[in-house]
Amino acid sequence: MAIRGSAAELEKYLKGVDYPASKEDLLRKARSNGAPDEVIDMINSLTETHFNSPIDVSKAFGETH
Repeated sequence: MAIRGSAAELEKYLKGVDYPASKEDLLRKARSNGAPDEVIDMINSLTETHFNSPIDVSKAFGETH
């Protein structure tokens, strides 16, 4: 059974991201913050590739989950 993550969980692992940021930037920061595979998968599932703020990430997450 797959674990569905939450936007709050995603934000926790994206602390310290400098915006604007690319999806690769988000993945790099999440990995450096010790994100589990489920969070990496959540970021990979985002359809957007460029984010101007954490709000953009939350919106993109809401569109895919």
